[in-house]
Amino acid sequence: MIRQNFARLTGIGVKKLMRLRGGGSALPGLIVEKIDPNFLKRALADIPGGVVIISGTNGKTTTTKMVTQLLRAHGMNVFTNPSGSNFTRGIVASLVDTVDSHGKLEADIAVIELDEAHAVHFVKAIKPRYSLILNVLRDQLDRFGEIDHTAKLLQTVVDATTEGVVLNREDSLVRAMAPADRRKVSYFGLSKELRDLFPSDADMHGGKVSSEKVPTSASGDVILEKLRDRTAHFSFGTKPQAPVELKIDGAYNVLNAAGALALARLICDASEKESAILLSELSQVKPAFGRGEAITIGDDPLEIVLVKNPSGFRLALKSYANSPAATMIAINDNYADGRDMSWLWDVPFENLAPNVAMVSGIRGYDMALRLQYDEVDVVHVEPNLGEALDRFISRTSGKRRIYCTYTAMLSLRRELGKKYDVEAIG
Repeated sequence: MIRQNFARLTGIGVKKLMRLRGGGSALPGLIVEKIDPNFLKRALADIPGGVVIISGTNGKTTTTKMVTQLLRAHGMNVFTNPSGSNFTRGIVASLVDTVDSHGKLEADIAVIELDEAHAVHFVKAIKPRYSLILNVLRDQLDRFGEIDHTAKLLQTVVDATTEGVVLNREDSLVRAMAPADRRKVSYFGLSKELRDLFPSDADMHGGKVSSEKVPTSASGDVILEKLRDRTAHFSFGTKPQAPVELKIDGAYNVLNAAGALALARLICDASEKESAILLSELSQVKPAFGRGEAITIGDDPLEIVLVKNPSGFRLALKSYANSPAATMIAINDNYADGRDMSWLWDVPFENLAPNVAMVSGIRGYDMALRLQYDEVDVVHVEPNLGEALDRFISRTSGKRRIYCTYTAMLSLRRELGKKYDVEAIG
């Protein structure tokens, strides 16, 4: 008791200190784990609705936000890790000022975003009741290596899940994770008309998986039938639903919204009326920080788009291809970004032509060189993120968009927060 309370109070103190310094979402959790290794397991042990894990290569943070909001609309008290720090110590950091003096969490259910590798360690201590697997894509090569290894990490999560699993029907590696036992399996996916607009990892790397190979046994609980701008048409089972106008942007976020709906319907055992409420609530979900969020500067939006691997960058460029904007790219190679930036050469940048207004970050000059090979002019290179941001804003107008790696995104949001209305992230 003394140790766990000391760990909690220490974590709260460190968390307050880090907030004053403007960052460090995971450090308090790391310190708490050192003091009390069982803190996380104890806090999540007795939650009535159990633990929900959301994982995959891309889209975890926005999807977790969607699921959390949908369950809250259903009347549940939901704990989540809203900072996007998806290592176990990030979850602990989110818990320290939420649990009581006995280390217990007052919540109906916990919805947790987890990095693929850390999810494996998490499920050894805490078995999830439900899990949602979004996709398997080629991530930072210095972290996970081959894509089959990433799939094996996620398979461990599925195997540890005790009650219900939601899988992306359109991703052959994810679809293959379906358990053979009697646990409930739900799928989300796409209509045949949309499949060509959403290339899988295999499609983008030369090993196209034919849509005819999607087995009829993997019938979708939630299917994205049509998508025009931000208006989405979903069907639940075989029943079409009324179109919904979304606040989230990016085509792949909308596909993941189908996964969020499928998971919420599974957890809530939703009736037709309750499913309509979930769909209505989905229209109110705003983008998660750095995942297409828009910050208003004057009367114009500045969109921040996180990119962390070749597939994710490709998908982001494809999603925003029909929405022109003055563009900045900020690339760091800190540990959280991945040290190996060679993956930038696997991304085609031609659709950013004729130019990118600003390139910045630790690897700004490498990014500028990469753009040159795709005949995209770079107006200016400024490695210092703060100076680059000021110049980008002062010398552009109208819609602006910044593609950035994780630590660059945190720094840019911190700079923007000094002058503009920016949502706190933890």
